[in-house]
Amino acid sequence: MNEHPDSALEHGGPTSPATEPAKPTVPAPPNPGSTRKIWIWLLILAVIAAGAYFYFSRATQQQETTATSSPAARGRRGRTGVPPVVAVKAVRGNIDLYYTGLGAVTPIFTVTVKSRVDGQLMQVLYKEGQKVKEGDPLVEIDPRPYQAALTQYEGALLRDQAALQNAKVDLARYQQLIGRKAIPEQMVATQQALVAQDEGTVKADQGQIEAAKLNLAYCHITAPISGRLGLRLVDPGNYVAASSATPLAVITQEDPISVIFTLAEDQLSQVVQRFNHGARLTVDAYDREMNQKIVTGVLSTIDNQIDQTTGTVKLRATFSNPGGRLFPNQFVNAKLLVQERRGVVLLPNAAIQHNSQTTYVYLVNPDNTVTIRPIQLGTADADNTEITSGVAPNDVVVMTGVDKLQEGTKVQVHMGDANKPAINSGSSPSSVSESAE
Repeated sequence: MNEHPDSALEHGGPTSPATEPAKPTVPAPPNPGSTRKIWIWLLILAVIAAGAYFYFSRATQQQETTATSSPAARGRRGRTGVPPVVAVKAVRGNIDLYYTGLGAVTPIFTVTVKSRVDGQLMQVLYKEGQKVKEGDPLVEIDPRPYQAALTQYEGALLRDQAALQNAKVDLARYQQLIGRKAIPEQMVATQQALVAQDEGTVKADQGQIEAAKLNLAYCHITAPISGRLGLRLVDPGNYVAASSATPLAVITQEDPISVIFTLAEDQLSQVVQRFNHGARLTVDAYDREMNQKIVTGVLSTIDNQIDQTTGTVKLRATFSNPGGRLFPNQFVNAKLLVQERRGVVLLPNAAIQHNSQTTYVYLVNPDNTVTIRPIQLGTADADNTEITSGVAPNDVVVMTGVDKLQEGTKVQVHMGDANKPAINSGSSPSSVSESAE
């Protein structure tokens, strides 16, 4: 039996596309070709990474091999398990002990020239900064008032001398008359007193004349010492007085000249001991920065007491200063040579080791092993130290590379030359400086 197709559509038959249920989506199976390409690329990247790793590792290894194969690297590395060290030999040499103190240049003599009379200043005969010798004229004060006074005193002396002469004549006459009993004895005694009185008057006149002459001499002022004048302090025409506080000139002696410096009291005993035994202790004057030695002199005296506020004592050294290299009141550093050590055992300071118990060095044995050797120290300076015991001349001592050493360590020794410029055995000794704080 046949039905119309439209009727089937109206009743929603199974053949209708609207009523057919939806089918689930099934993923497509993977493409075998695509998976193979992914694995191929991963393999290529792995090969590239491995090649780069081996390439850079080989280059780094070659660089390290080249660096360690150089002579300097071989010297630093040394033999396998044997640390390299730099050693020096103990030698005999000279070293000097110096004490350093702060000082100032002080003239031995400084004279402030003042007027001893009153009057008008007529002439100034010096120039500022001039060097003068003892007796050279400096200034002239108006002498006329004192010349007039001298004339008056000389006239009074003549008058009083005449009176004295007359009194002596009368006394002689009275003495003749008293022998004849012609006059009383009282008259003779009175005349003797008058003669004595006139003699006193004459003496006073002579004293006044001497004073007037001295005042005249004071009007002509000369240099009392040889030295150098400072700035001019007065001008011609001014009135000067003996009581004035302003001097006419100031003269300082510059040659010889001295330096007064200080040392700590704990350094004094050794200096005093040598000074009292007649030792000639030299003193070097250095500039403010302690870089340049100015001149060398001799210790001349030590003060008689210690300054309790600073714990220091003053010393004076005298210097020959013909060229004026030392200037009054100049600040200097004074280095006092206290002791000269000759032919002692010396080591560079870098070779000396210290710990809380002792001072020691690493002594190199003939089999290139090291031994810890305690030592005793003496005089030291900036470069070297005197070894009083523990080390003999020509002993080899480790100077650098001691950080990994211990008793019996075998070392590779490289001899250094650190002691050559510092240690000497000639006429230019090393020095030690100890500052007085």
